[in-house]
Amino acid sequence: MSTAKIIFNKVNKLLEWFLIVIFALLVLDVLFQVFSRYFLGTSFTWTEEFARFSLIWMTILGAAYLNAKREHLSMDFLYQKFSTANKRRVSILIEVFIFLFALVVMVIGGLNLVYTTLHLEQLSGTLRIPLGYVYAIMPFSGLLIMCFSIYHISNIYSSKTNN
Repeated sequence: MSTAKIIFNKVNKLLEWFLIVIFALLVLDVLFQVFSRYFLGTSFTWTEEFARFSLIWMTILGAAYLNAKREHLSMDFLYQKFSTANKRRVSILIEVFIFLFALVVMVIGGLNLVYTTLHLEQLSGTLRIPLGYVYAIMPFSGLLIMCFSIYHISNIYSSKTNN
């Protein structure tokens, strides 16, 4: 097994476990909120904000994870009609577009968002944490998606040379 494949698998496994932890914390947070509201007769304000931030992180990291597994939503009716050579070309083109989207929107746009919110010292309403830390997941996930796209392109090229 190649070094790239080993690193790819380890990053995926780490990402998978991190997503599981985030989801578990989200479930515990919501259960605690329901318990405190109906059994303790009080509502903790931080639980709603924590749930929102957990959902943001889980969604954005989940997109990177699905991109790595190549299990993101796609309509492949037309793609299935292509010859093997055209499928490779289209697959590379798709990965290039994914790479560019991740670079421009997620990394550059995300870093701009993080910088702006940290520079303006914006804090979350209840937890009082800098919003830049919450938004930092955007450029991080964008970098992961870019790395996964490069990995997929290299696999497409290597399968072309092996056939």
